[in-house]
Amino acid sequence: MAIQKQKIGNWFKNSISAKMLTVGFLILILLIPLSFVKDLIRERGFRQTDVIAEINSKWGEKVVLYGPILKVPYRTYVEEKVFDEKTKTFLKTEKPEMHTAYFFPWELDIDSNVNTQPLERGIYESVVYTADTKIKGKFAKLNFAVREIKDEDILWNKATVVFKTSNLKGIRNTINVKLSENTYPLKPKFDSSFMNTLESGFLTDLNKIKEHSFAFESNFGINGSQTLQYIPIGRETDVSMKSNWHSPSFNGNFLPDTEGKKISDKGFEAKWKVLETNRRFGQYFFDSLPDLSQFSFGTEFLVPVDDYQKTERTSKYGLMIVGLTLLVFLLIQISSKISIHPFQYLMIGLALVMFYTLLISISEHQSYLFAYLISGVSVVTLITIYSRSILKNSKFTFLILGSMFSLYTFIFVIIQLEDYALLVGSIGLFVILSIIMFTSRKIDWSGSQLPT
Repeated sequence: MAIQKQKIGNWFKNSISAKMLTVGFLILILLIPLSFVKDLIRERGFRQTDVIAEINSKWGEKVVLYGPILKVPYRTYVEEKVFDEKTKTFLKTEKPEMHTAYFFPWELDIDSNVNTQPLERGIYESVVYTADTKIKGKFAKLNFAVREIKDEDILWNKATVVFKTSNLKGIRNTINVKLSENTYPLKPKFDSSFMNTLESGFLTDLNKIKEHSFAFESNFGINGSQTLQYIPIGRETDVSMKSNWHSPSFNGNFLPDTEGKKISDKGFEAKWKVLETNRRFGQYFFDSLPDLSQFSFGTEFLVPVDDYQKTERTSKYGLMIVGLTLLVFLLIQISSKISIHPFQYLMIGLALVMFYTLLISISEHQSYLFAYLISGVSVVTLITIYSRSILKNSKFTFLILGSMFSLYTFIFVIIQLEDYALLVGSIGLFVILSIIMFTSRKIDWSGSQLPT
């Protein structure tokens, strides 16, 4: 029994299989602190999201804007039968009912100048904007003929102008609308839908101009964040947007014209042209105004991949870095017969895990590039010095230094190449696997057998 235990002990000490099993087991153990680090990165990222959301809510959130819309009430009549006690017969009467017609502009021209700026709270930063928007155009002659409504049943003196927006809080100027020769102030009106309503008082001159087309003009100054969008309610809608933001993402139901789109480090310019035939609704609605937010389009002021996203993406390669680094030590141990204790493997693995905690903590105060450089140099230097004391061989020490430097450089390049990350990563892993296969081909694996 004692001899058998000694044989098993010698096998664990000298067998290649035992060493590989030990290193594999340690890699699995190191997955535990790696998962804790990933949770920490996600937690800090969620904290950033919450703080940015709070900043945006106080400044002004996503903005969707459309208008002006002419809101004209009218009467229809419903026939009713009323029983007459005297004649003992049913008499026909007509009961009036109130309805509302909504007319959209014939021409709509929107010109928006958007100025972005950063807002900070502690170590977190959000990008917000102030948009100065000029809206002008004209309405065509109002047509009630489609419903066969008589002119005397149209309440021209009760007509109003309506604007819809998702963000009343961000409006920073008194909103007026100039209709023909008169100017009307807009007041907020309660609306239970997603879009808030701004509505004018009664239009005193609409009865005079109802038989003709008439122009309008209005100016909006509004604070917002993340997104600025419009809804193309004009029979012909032209939108131009200019901003100092360098990373726009054009989203929504329509994209800007290719000819009018310019993007540079100093900002962007974009132009849209949307016709009535490009959308699925007409120029007027009777009785109710539907939710048209699905037809909105505009710009998302996209924040490039932030440091938390980059750090989280980097942490996804944690298992590969730990596994490949320990594999290099294992190949050195097998090929040189140098003894490396499992505890030393564990220390090396924990040092590799510490790279991510350094990265996330430094990147909260400095740029991702600086944090990656400091964290990488610190960990590579630590492991290189430690490996020198273990391996006691300059050649192997420089091999560890070169392999770790190449590995961290490879990961950094992948993180920067968002569009080509999968392609470059796949080619890189293929090259790494080829090097390992080429290096390990001369190893004598016969030592992996249990002695008898």
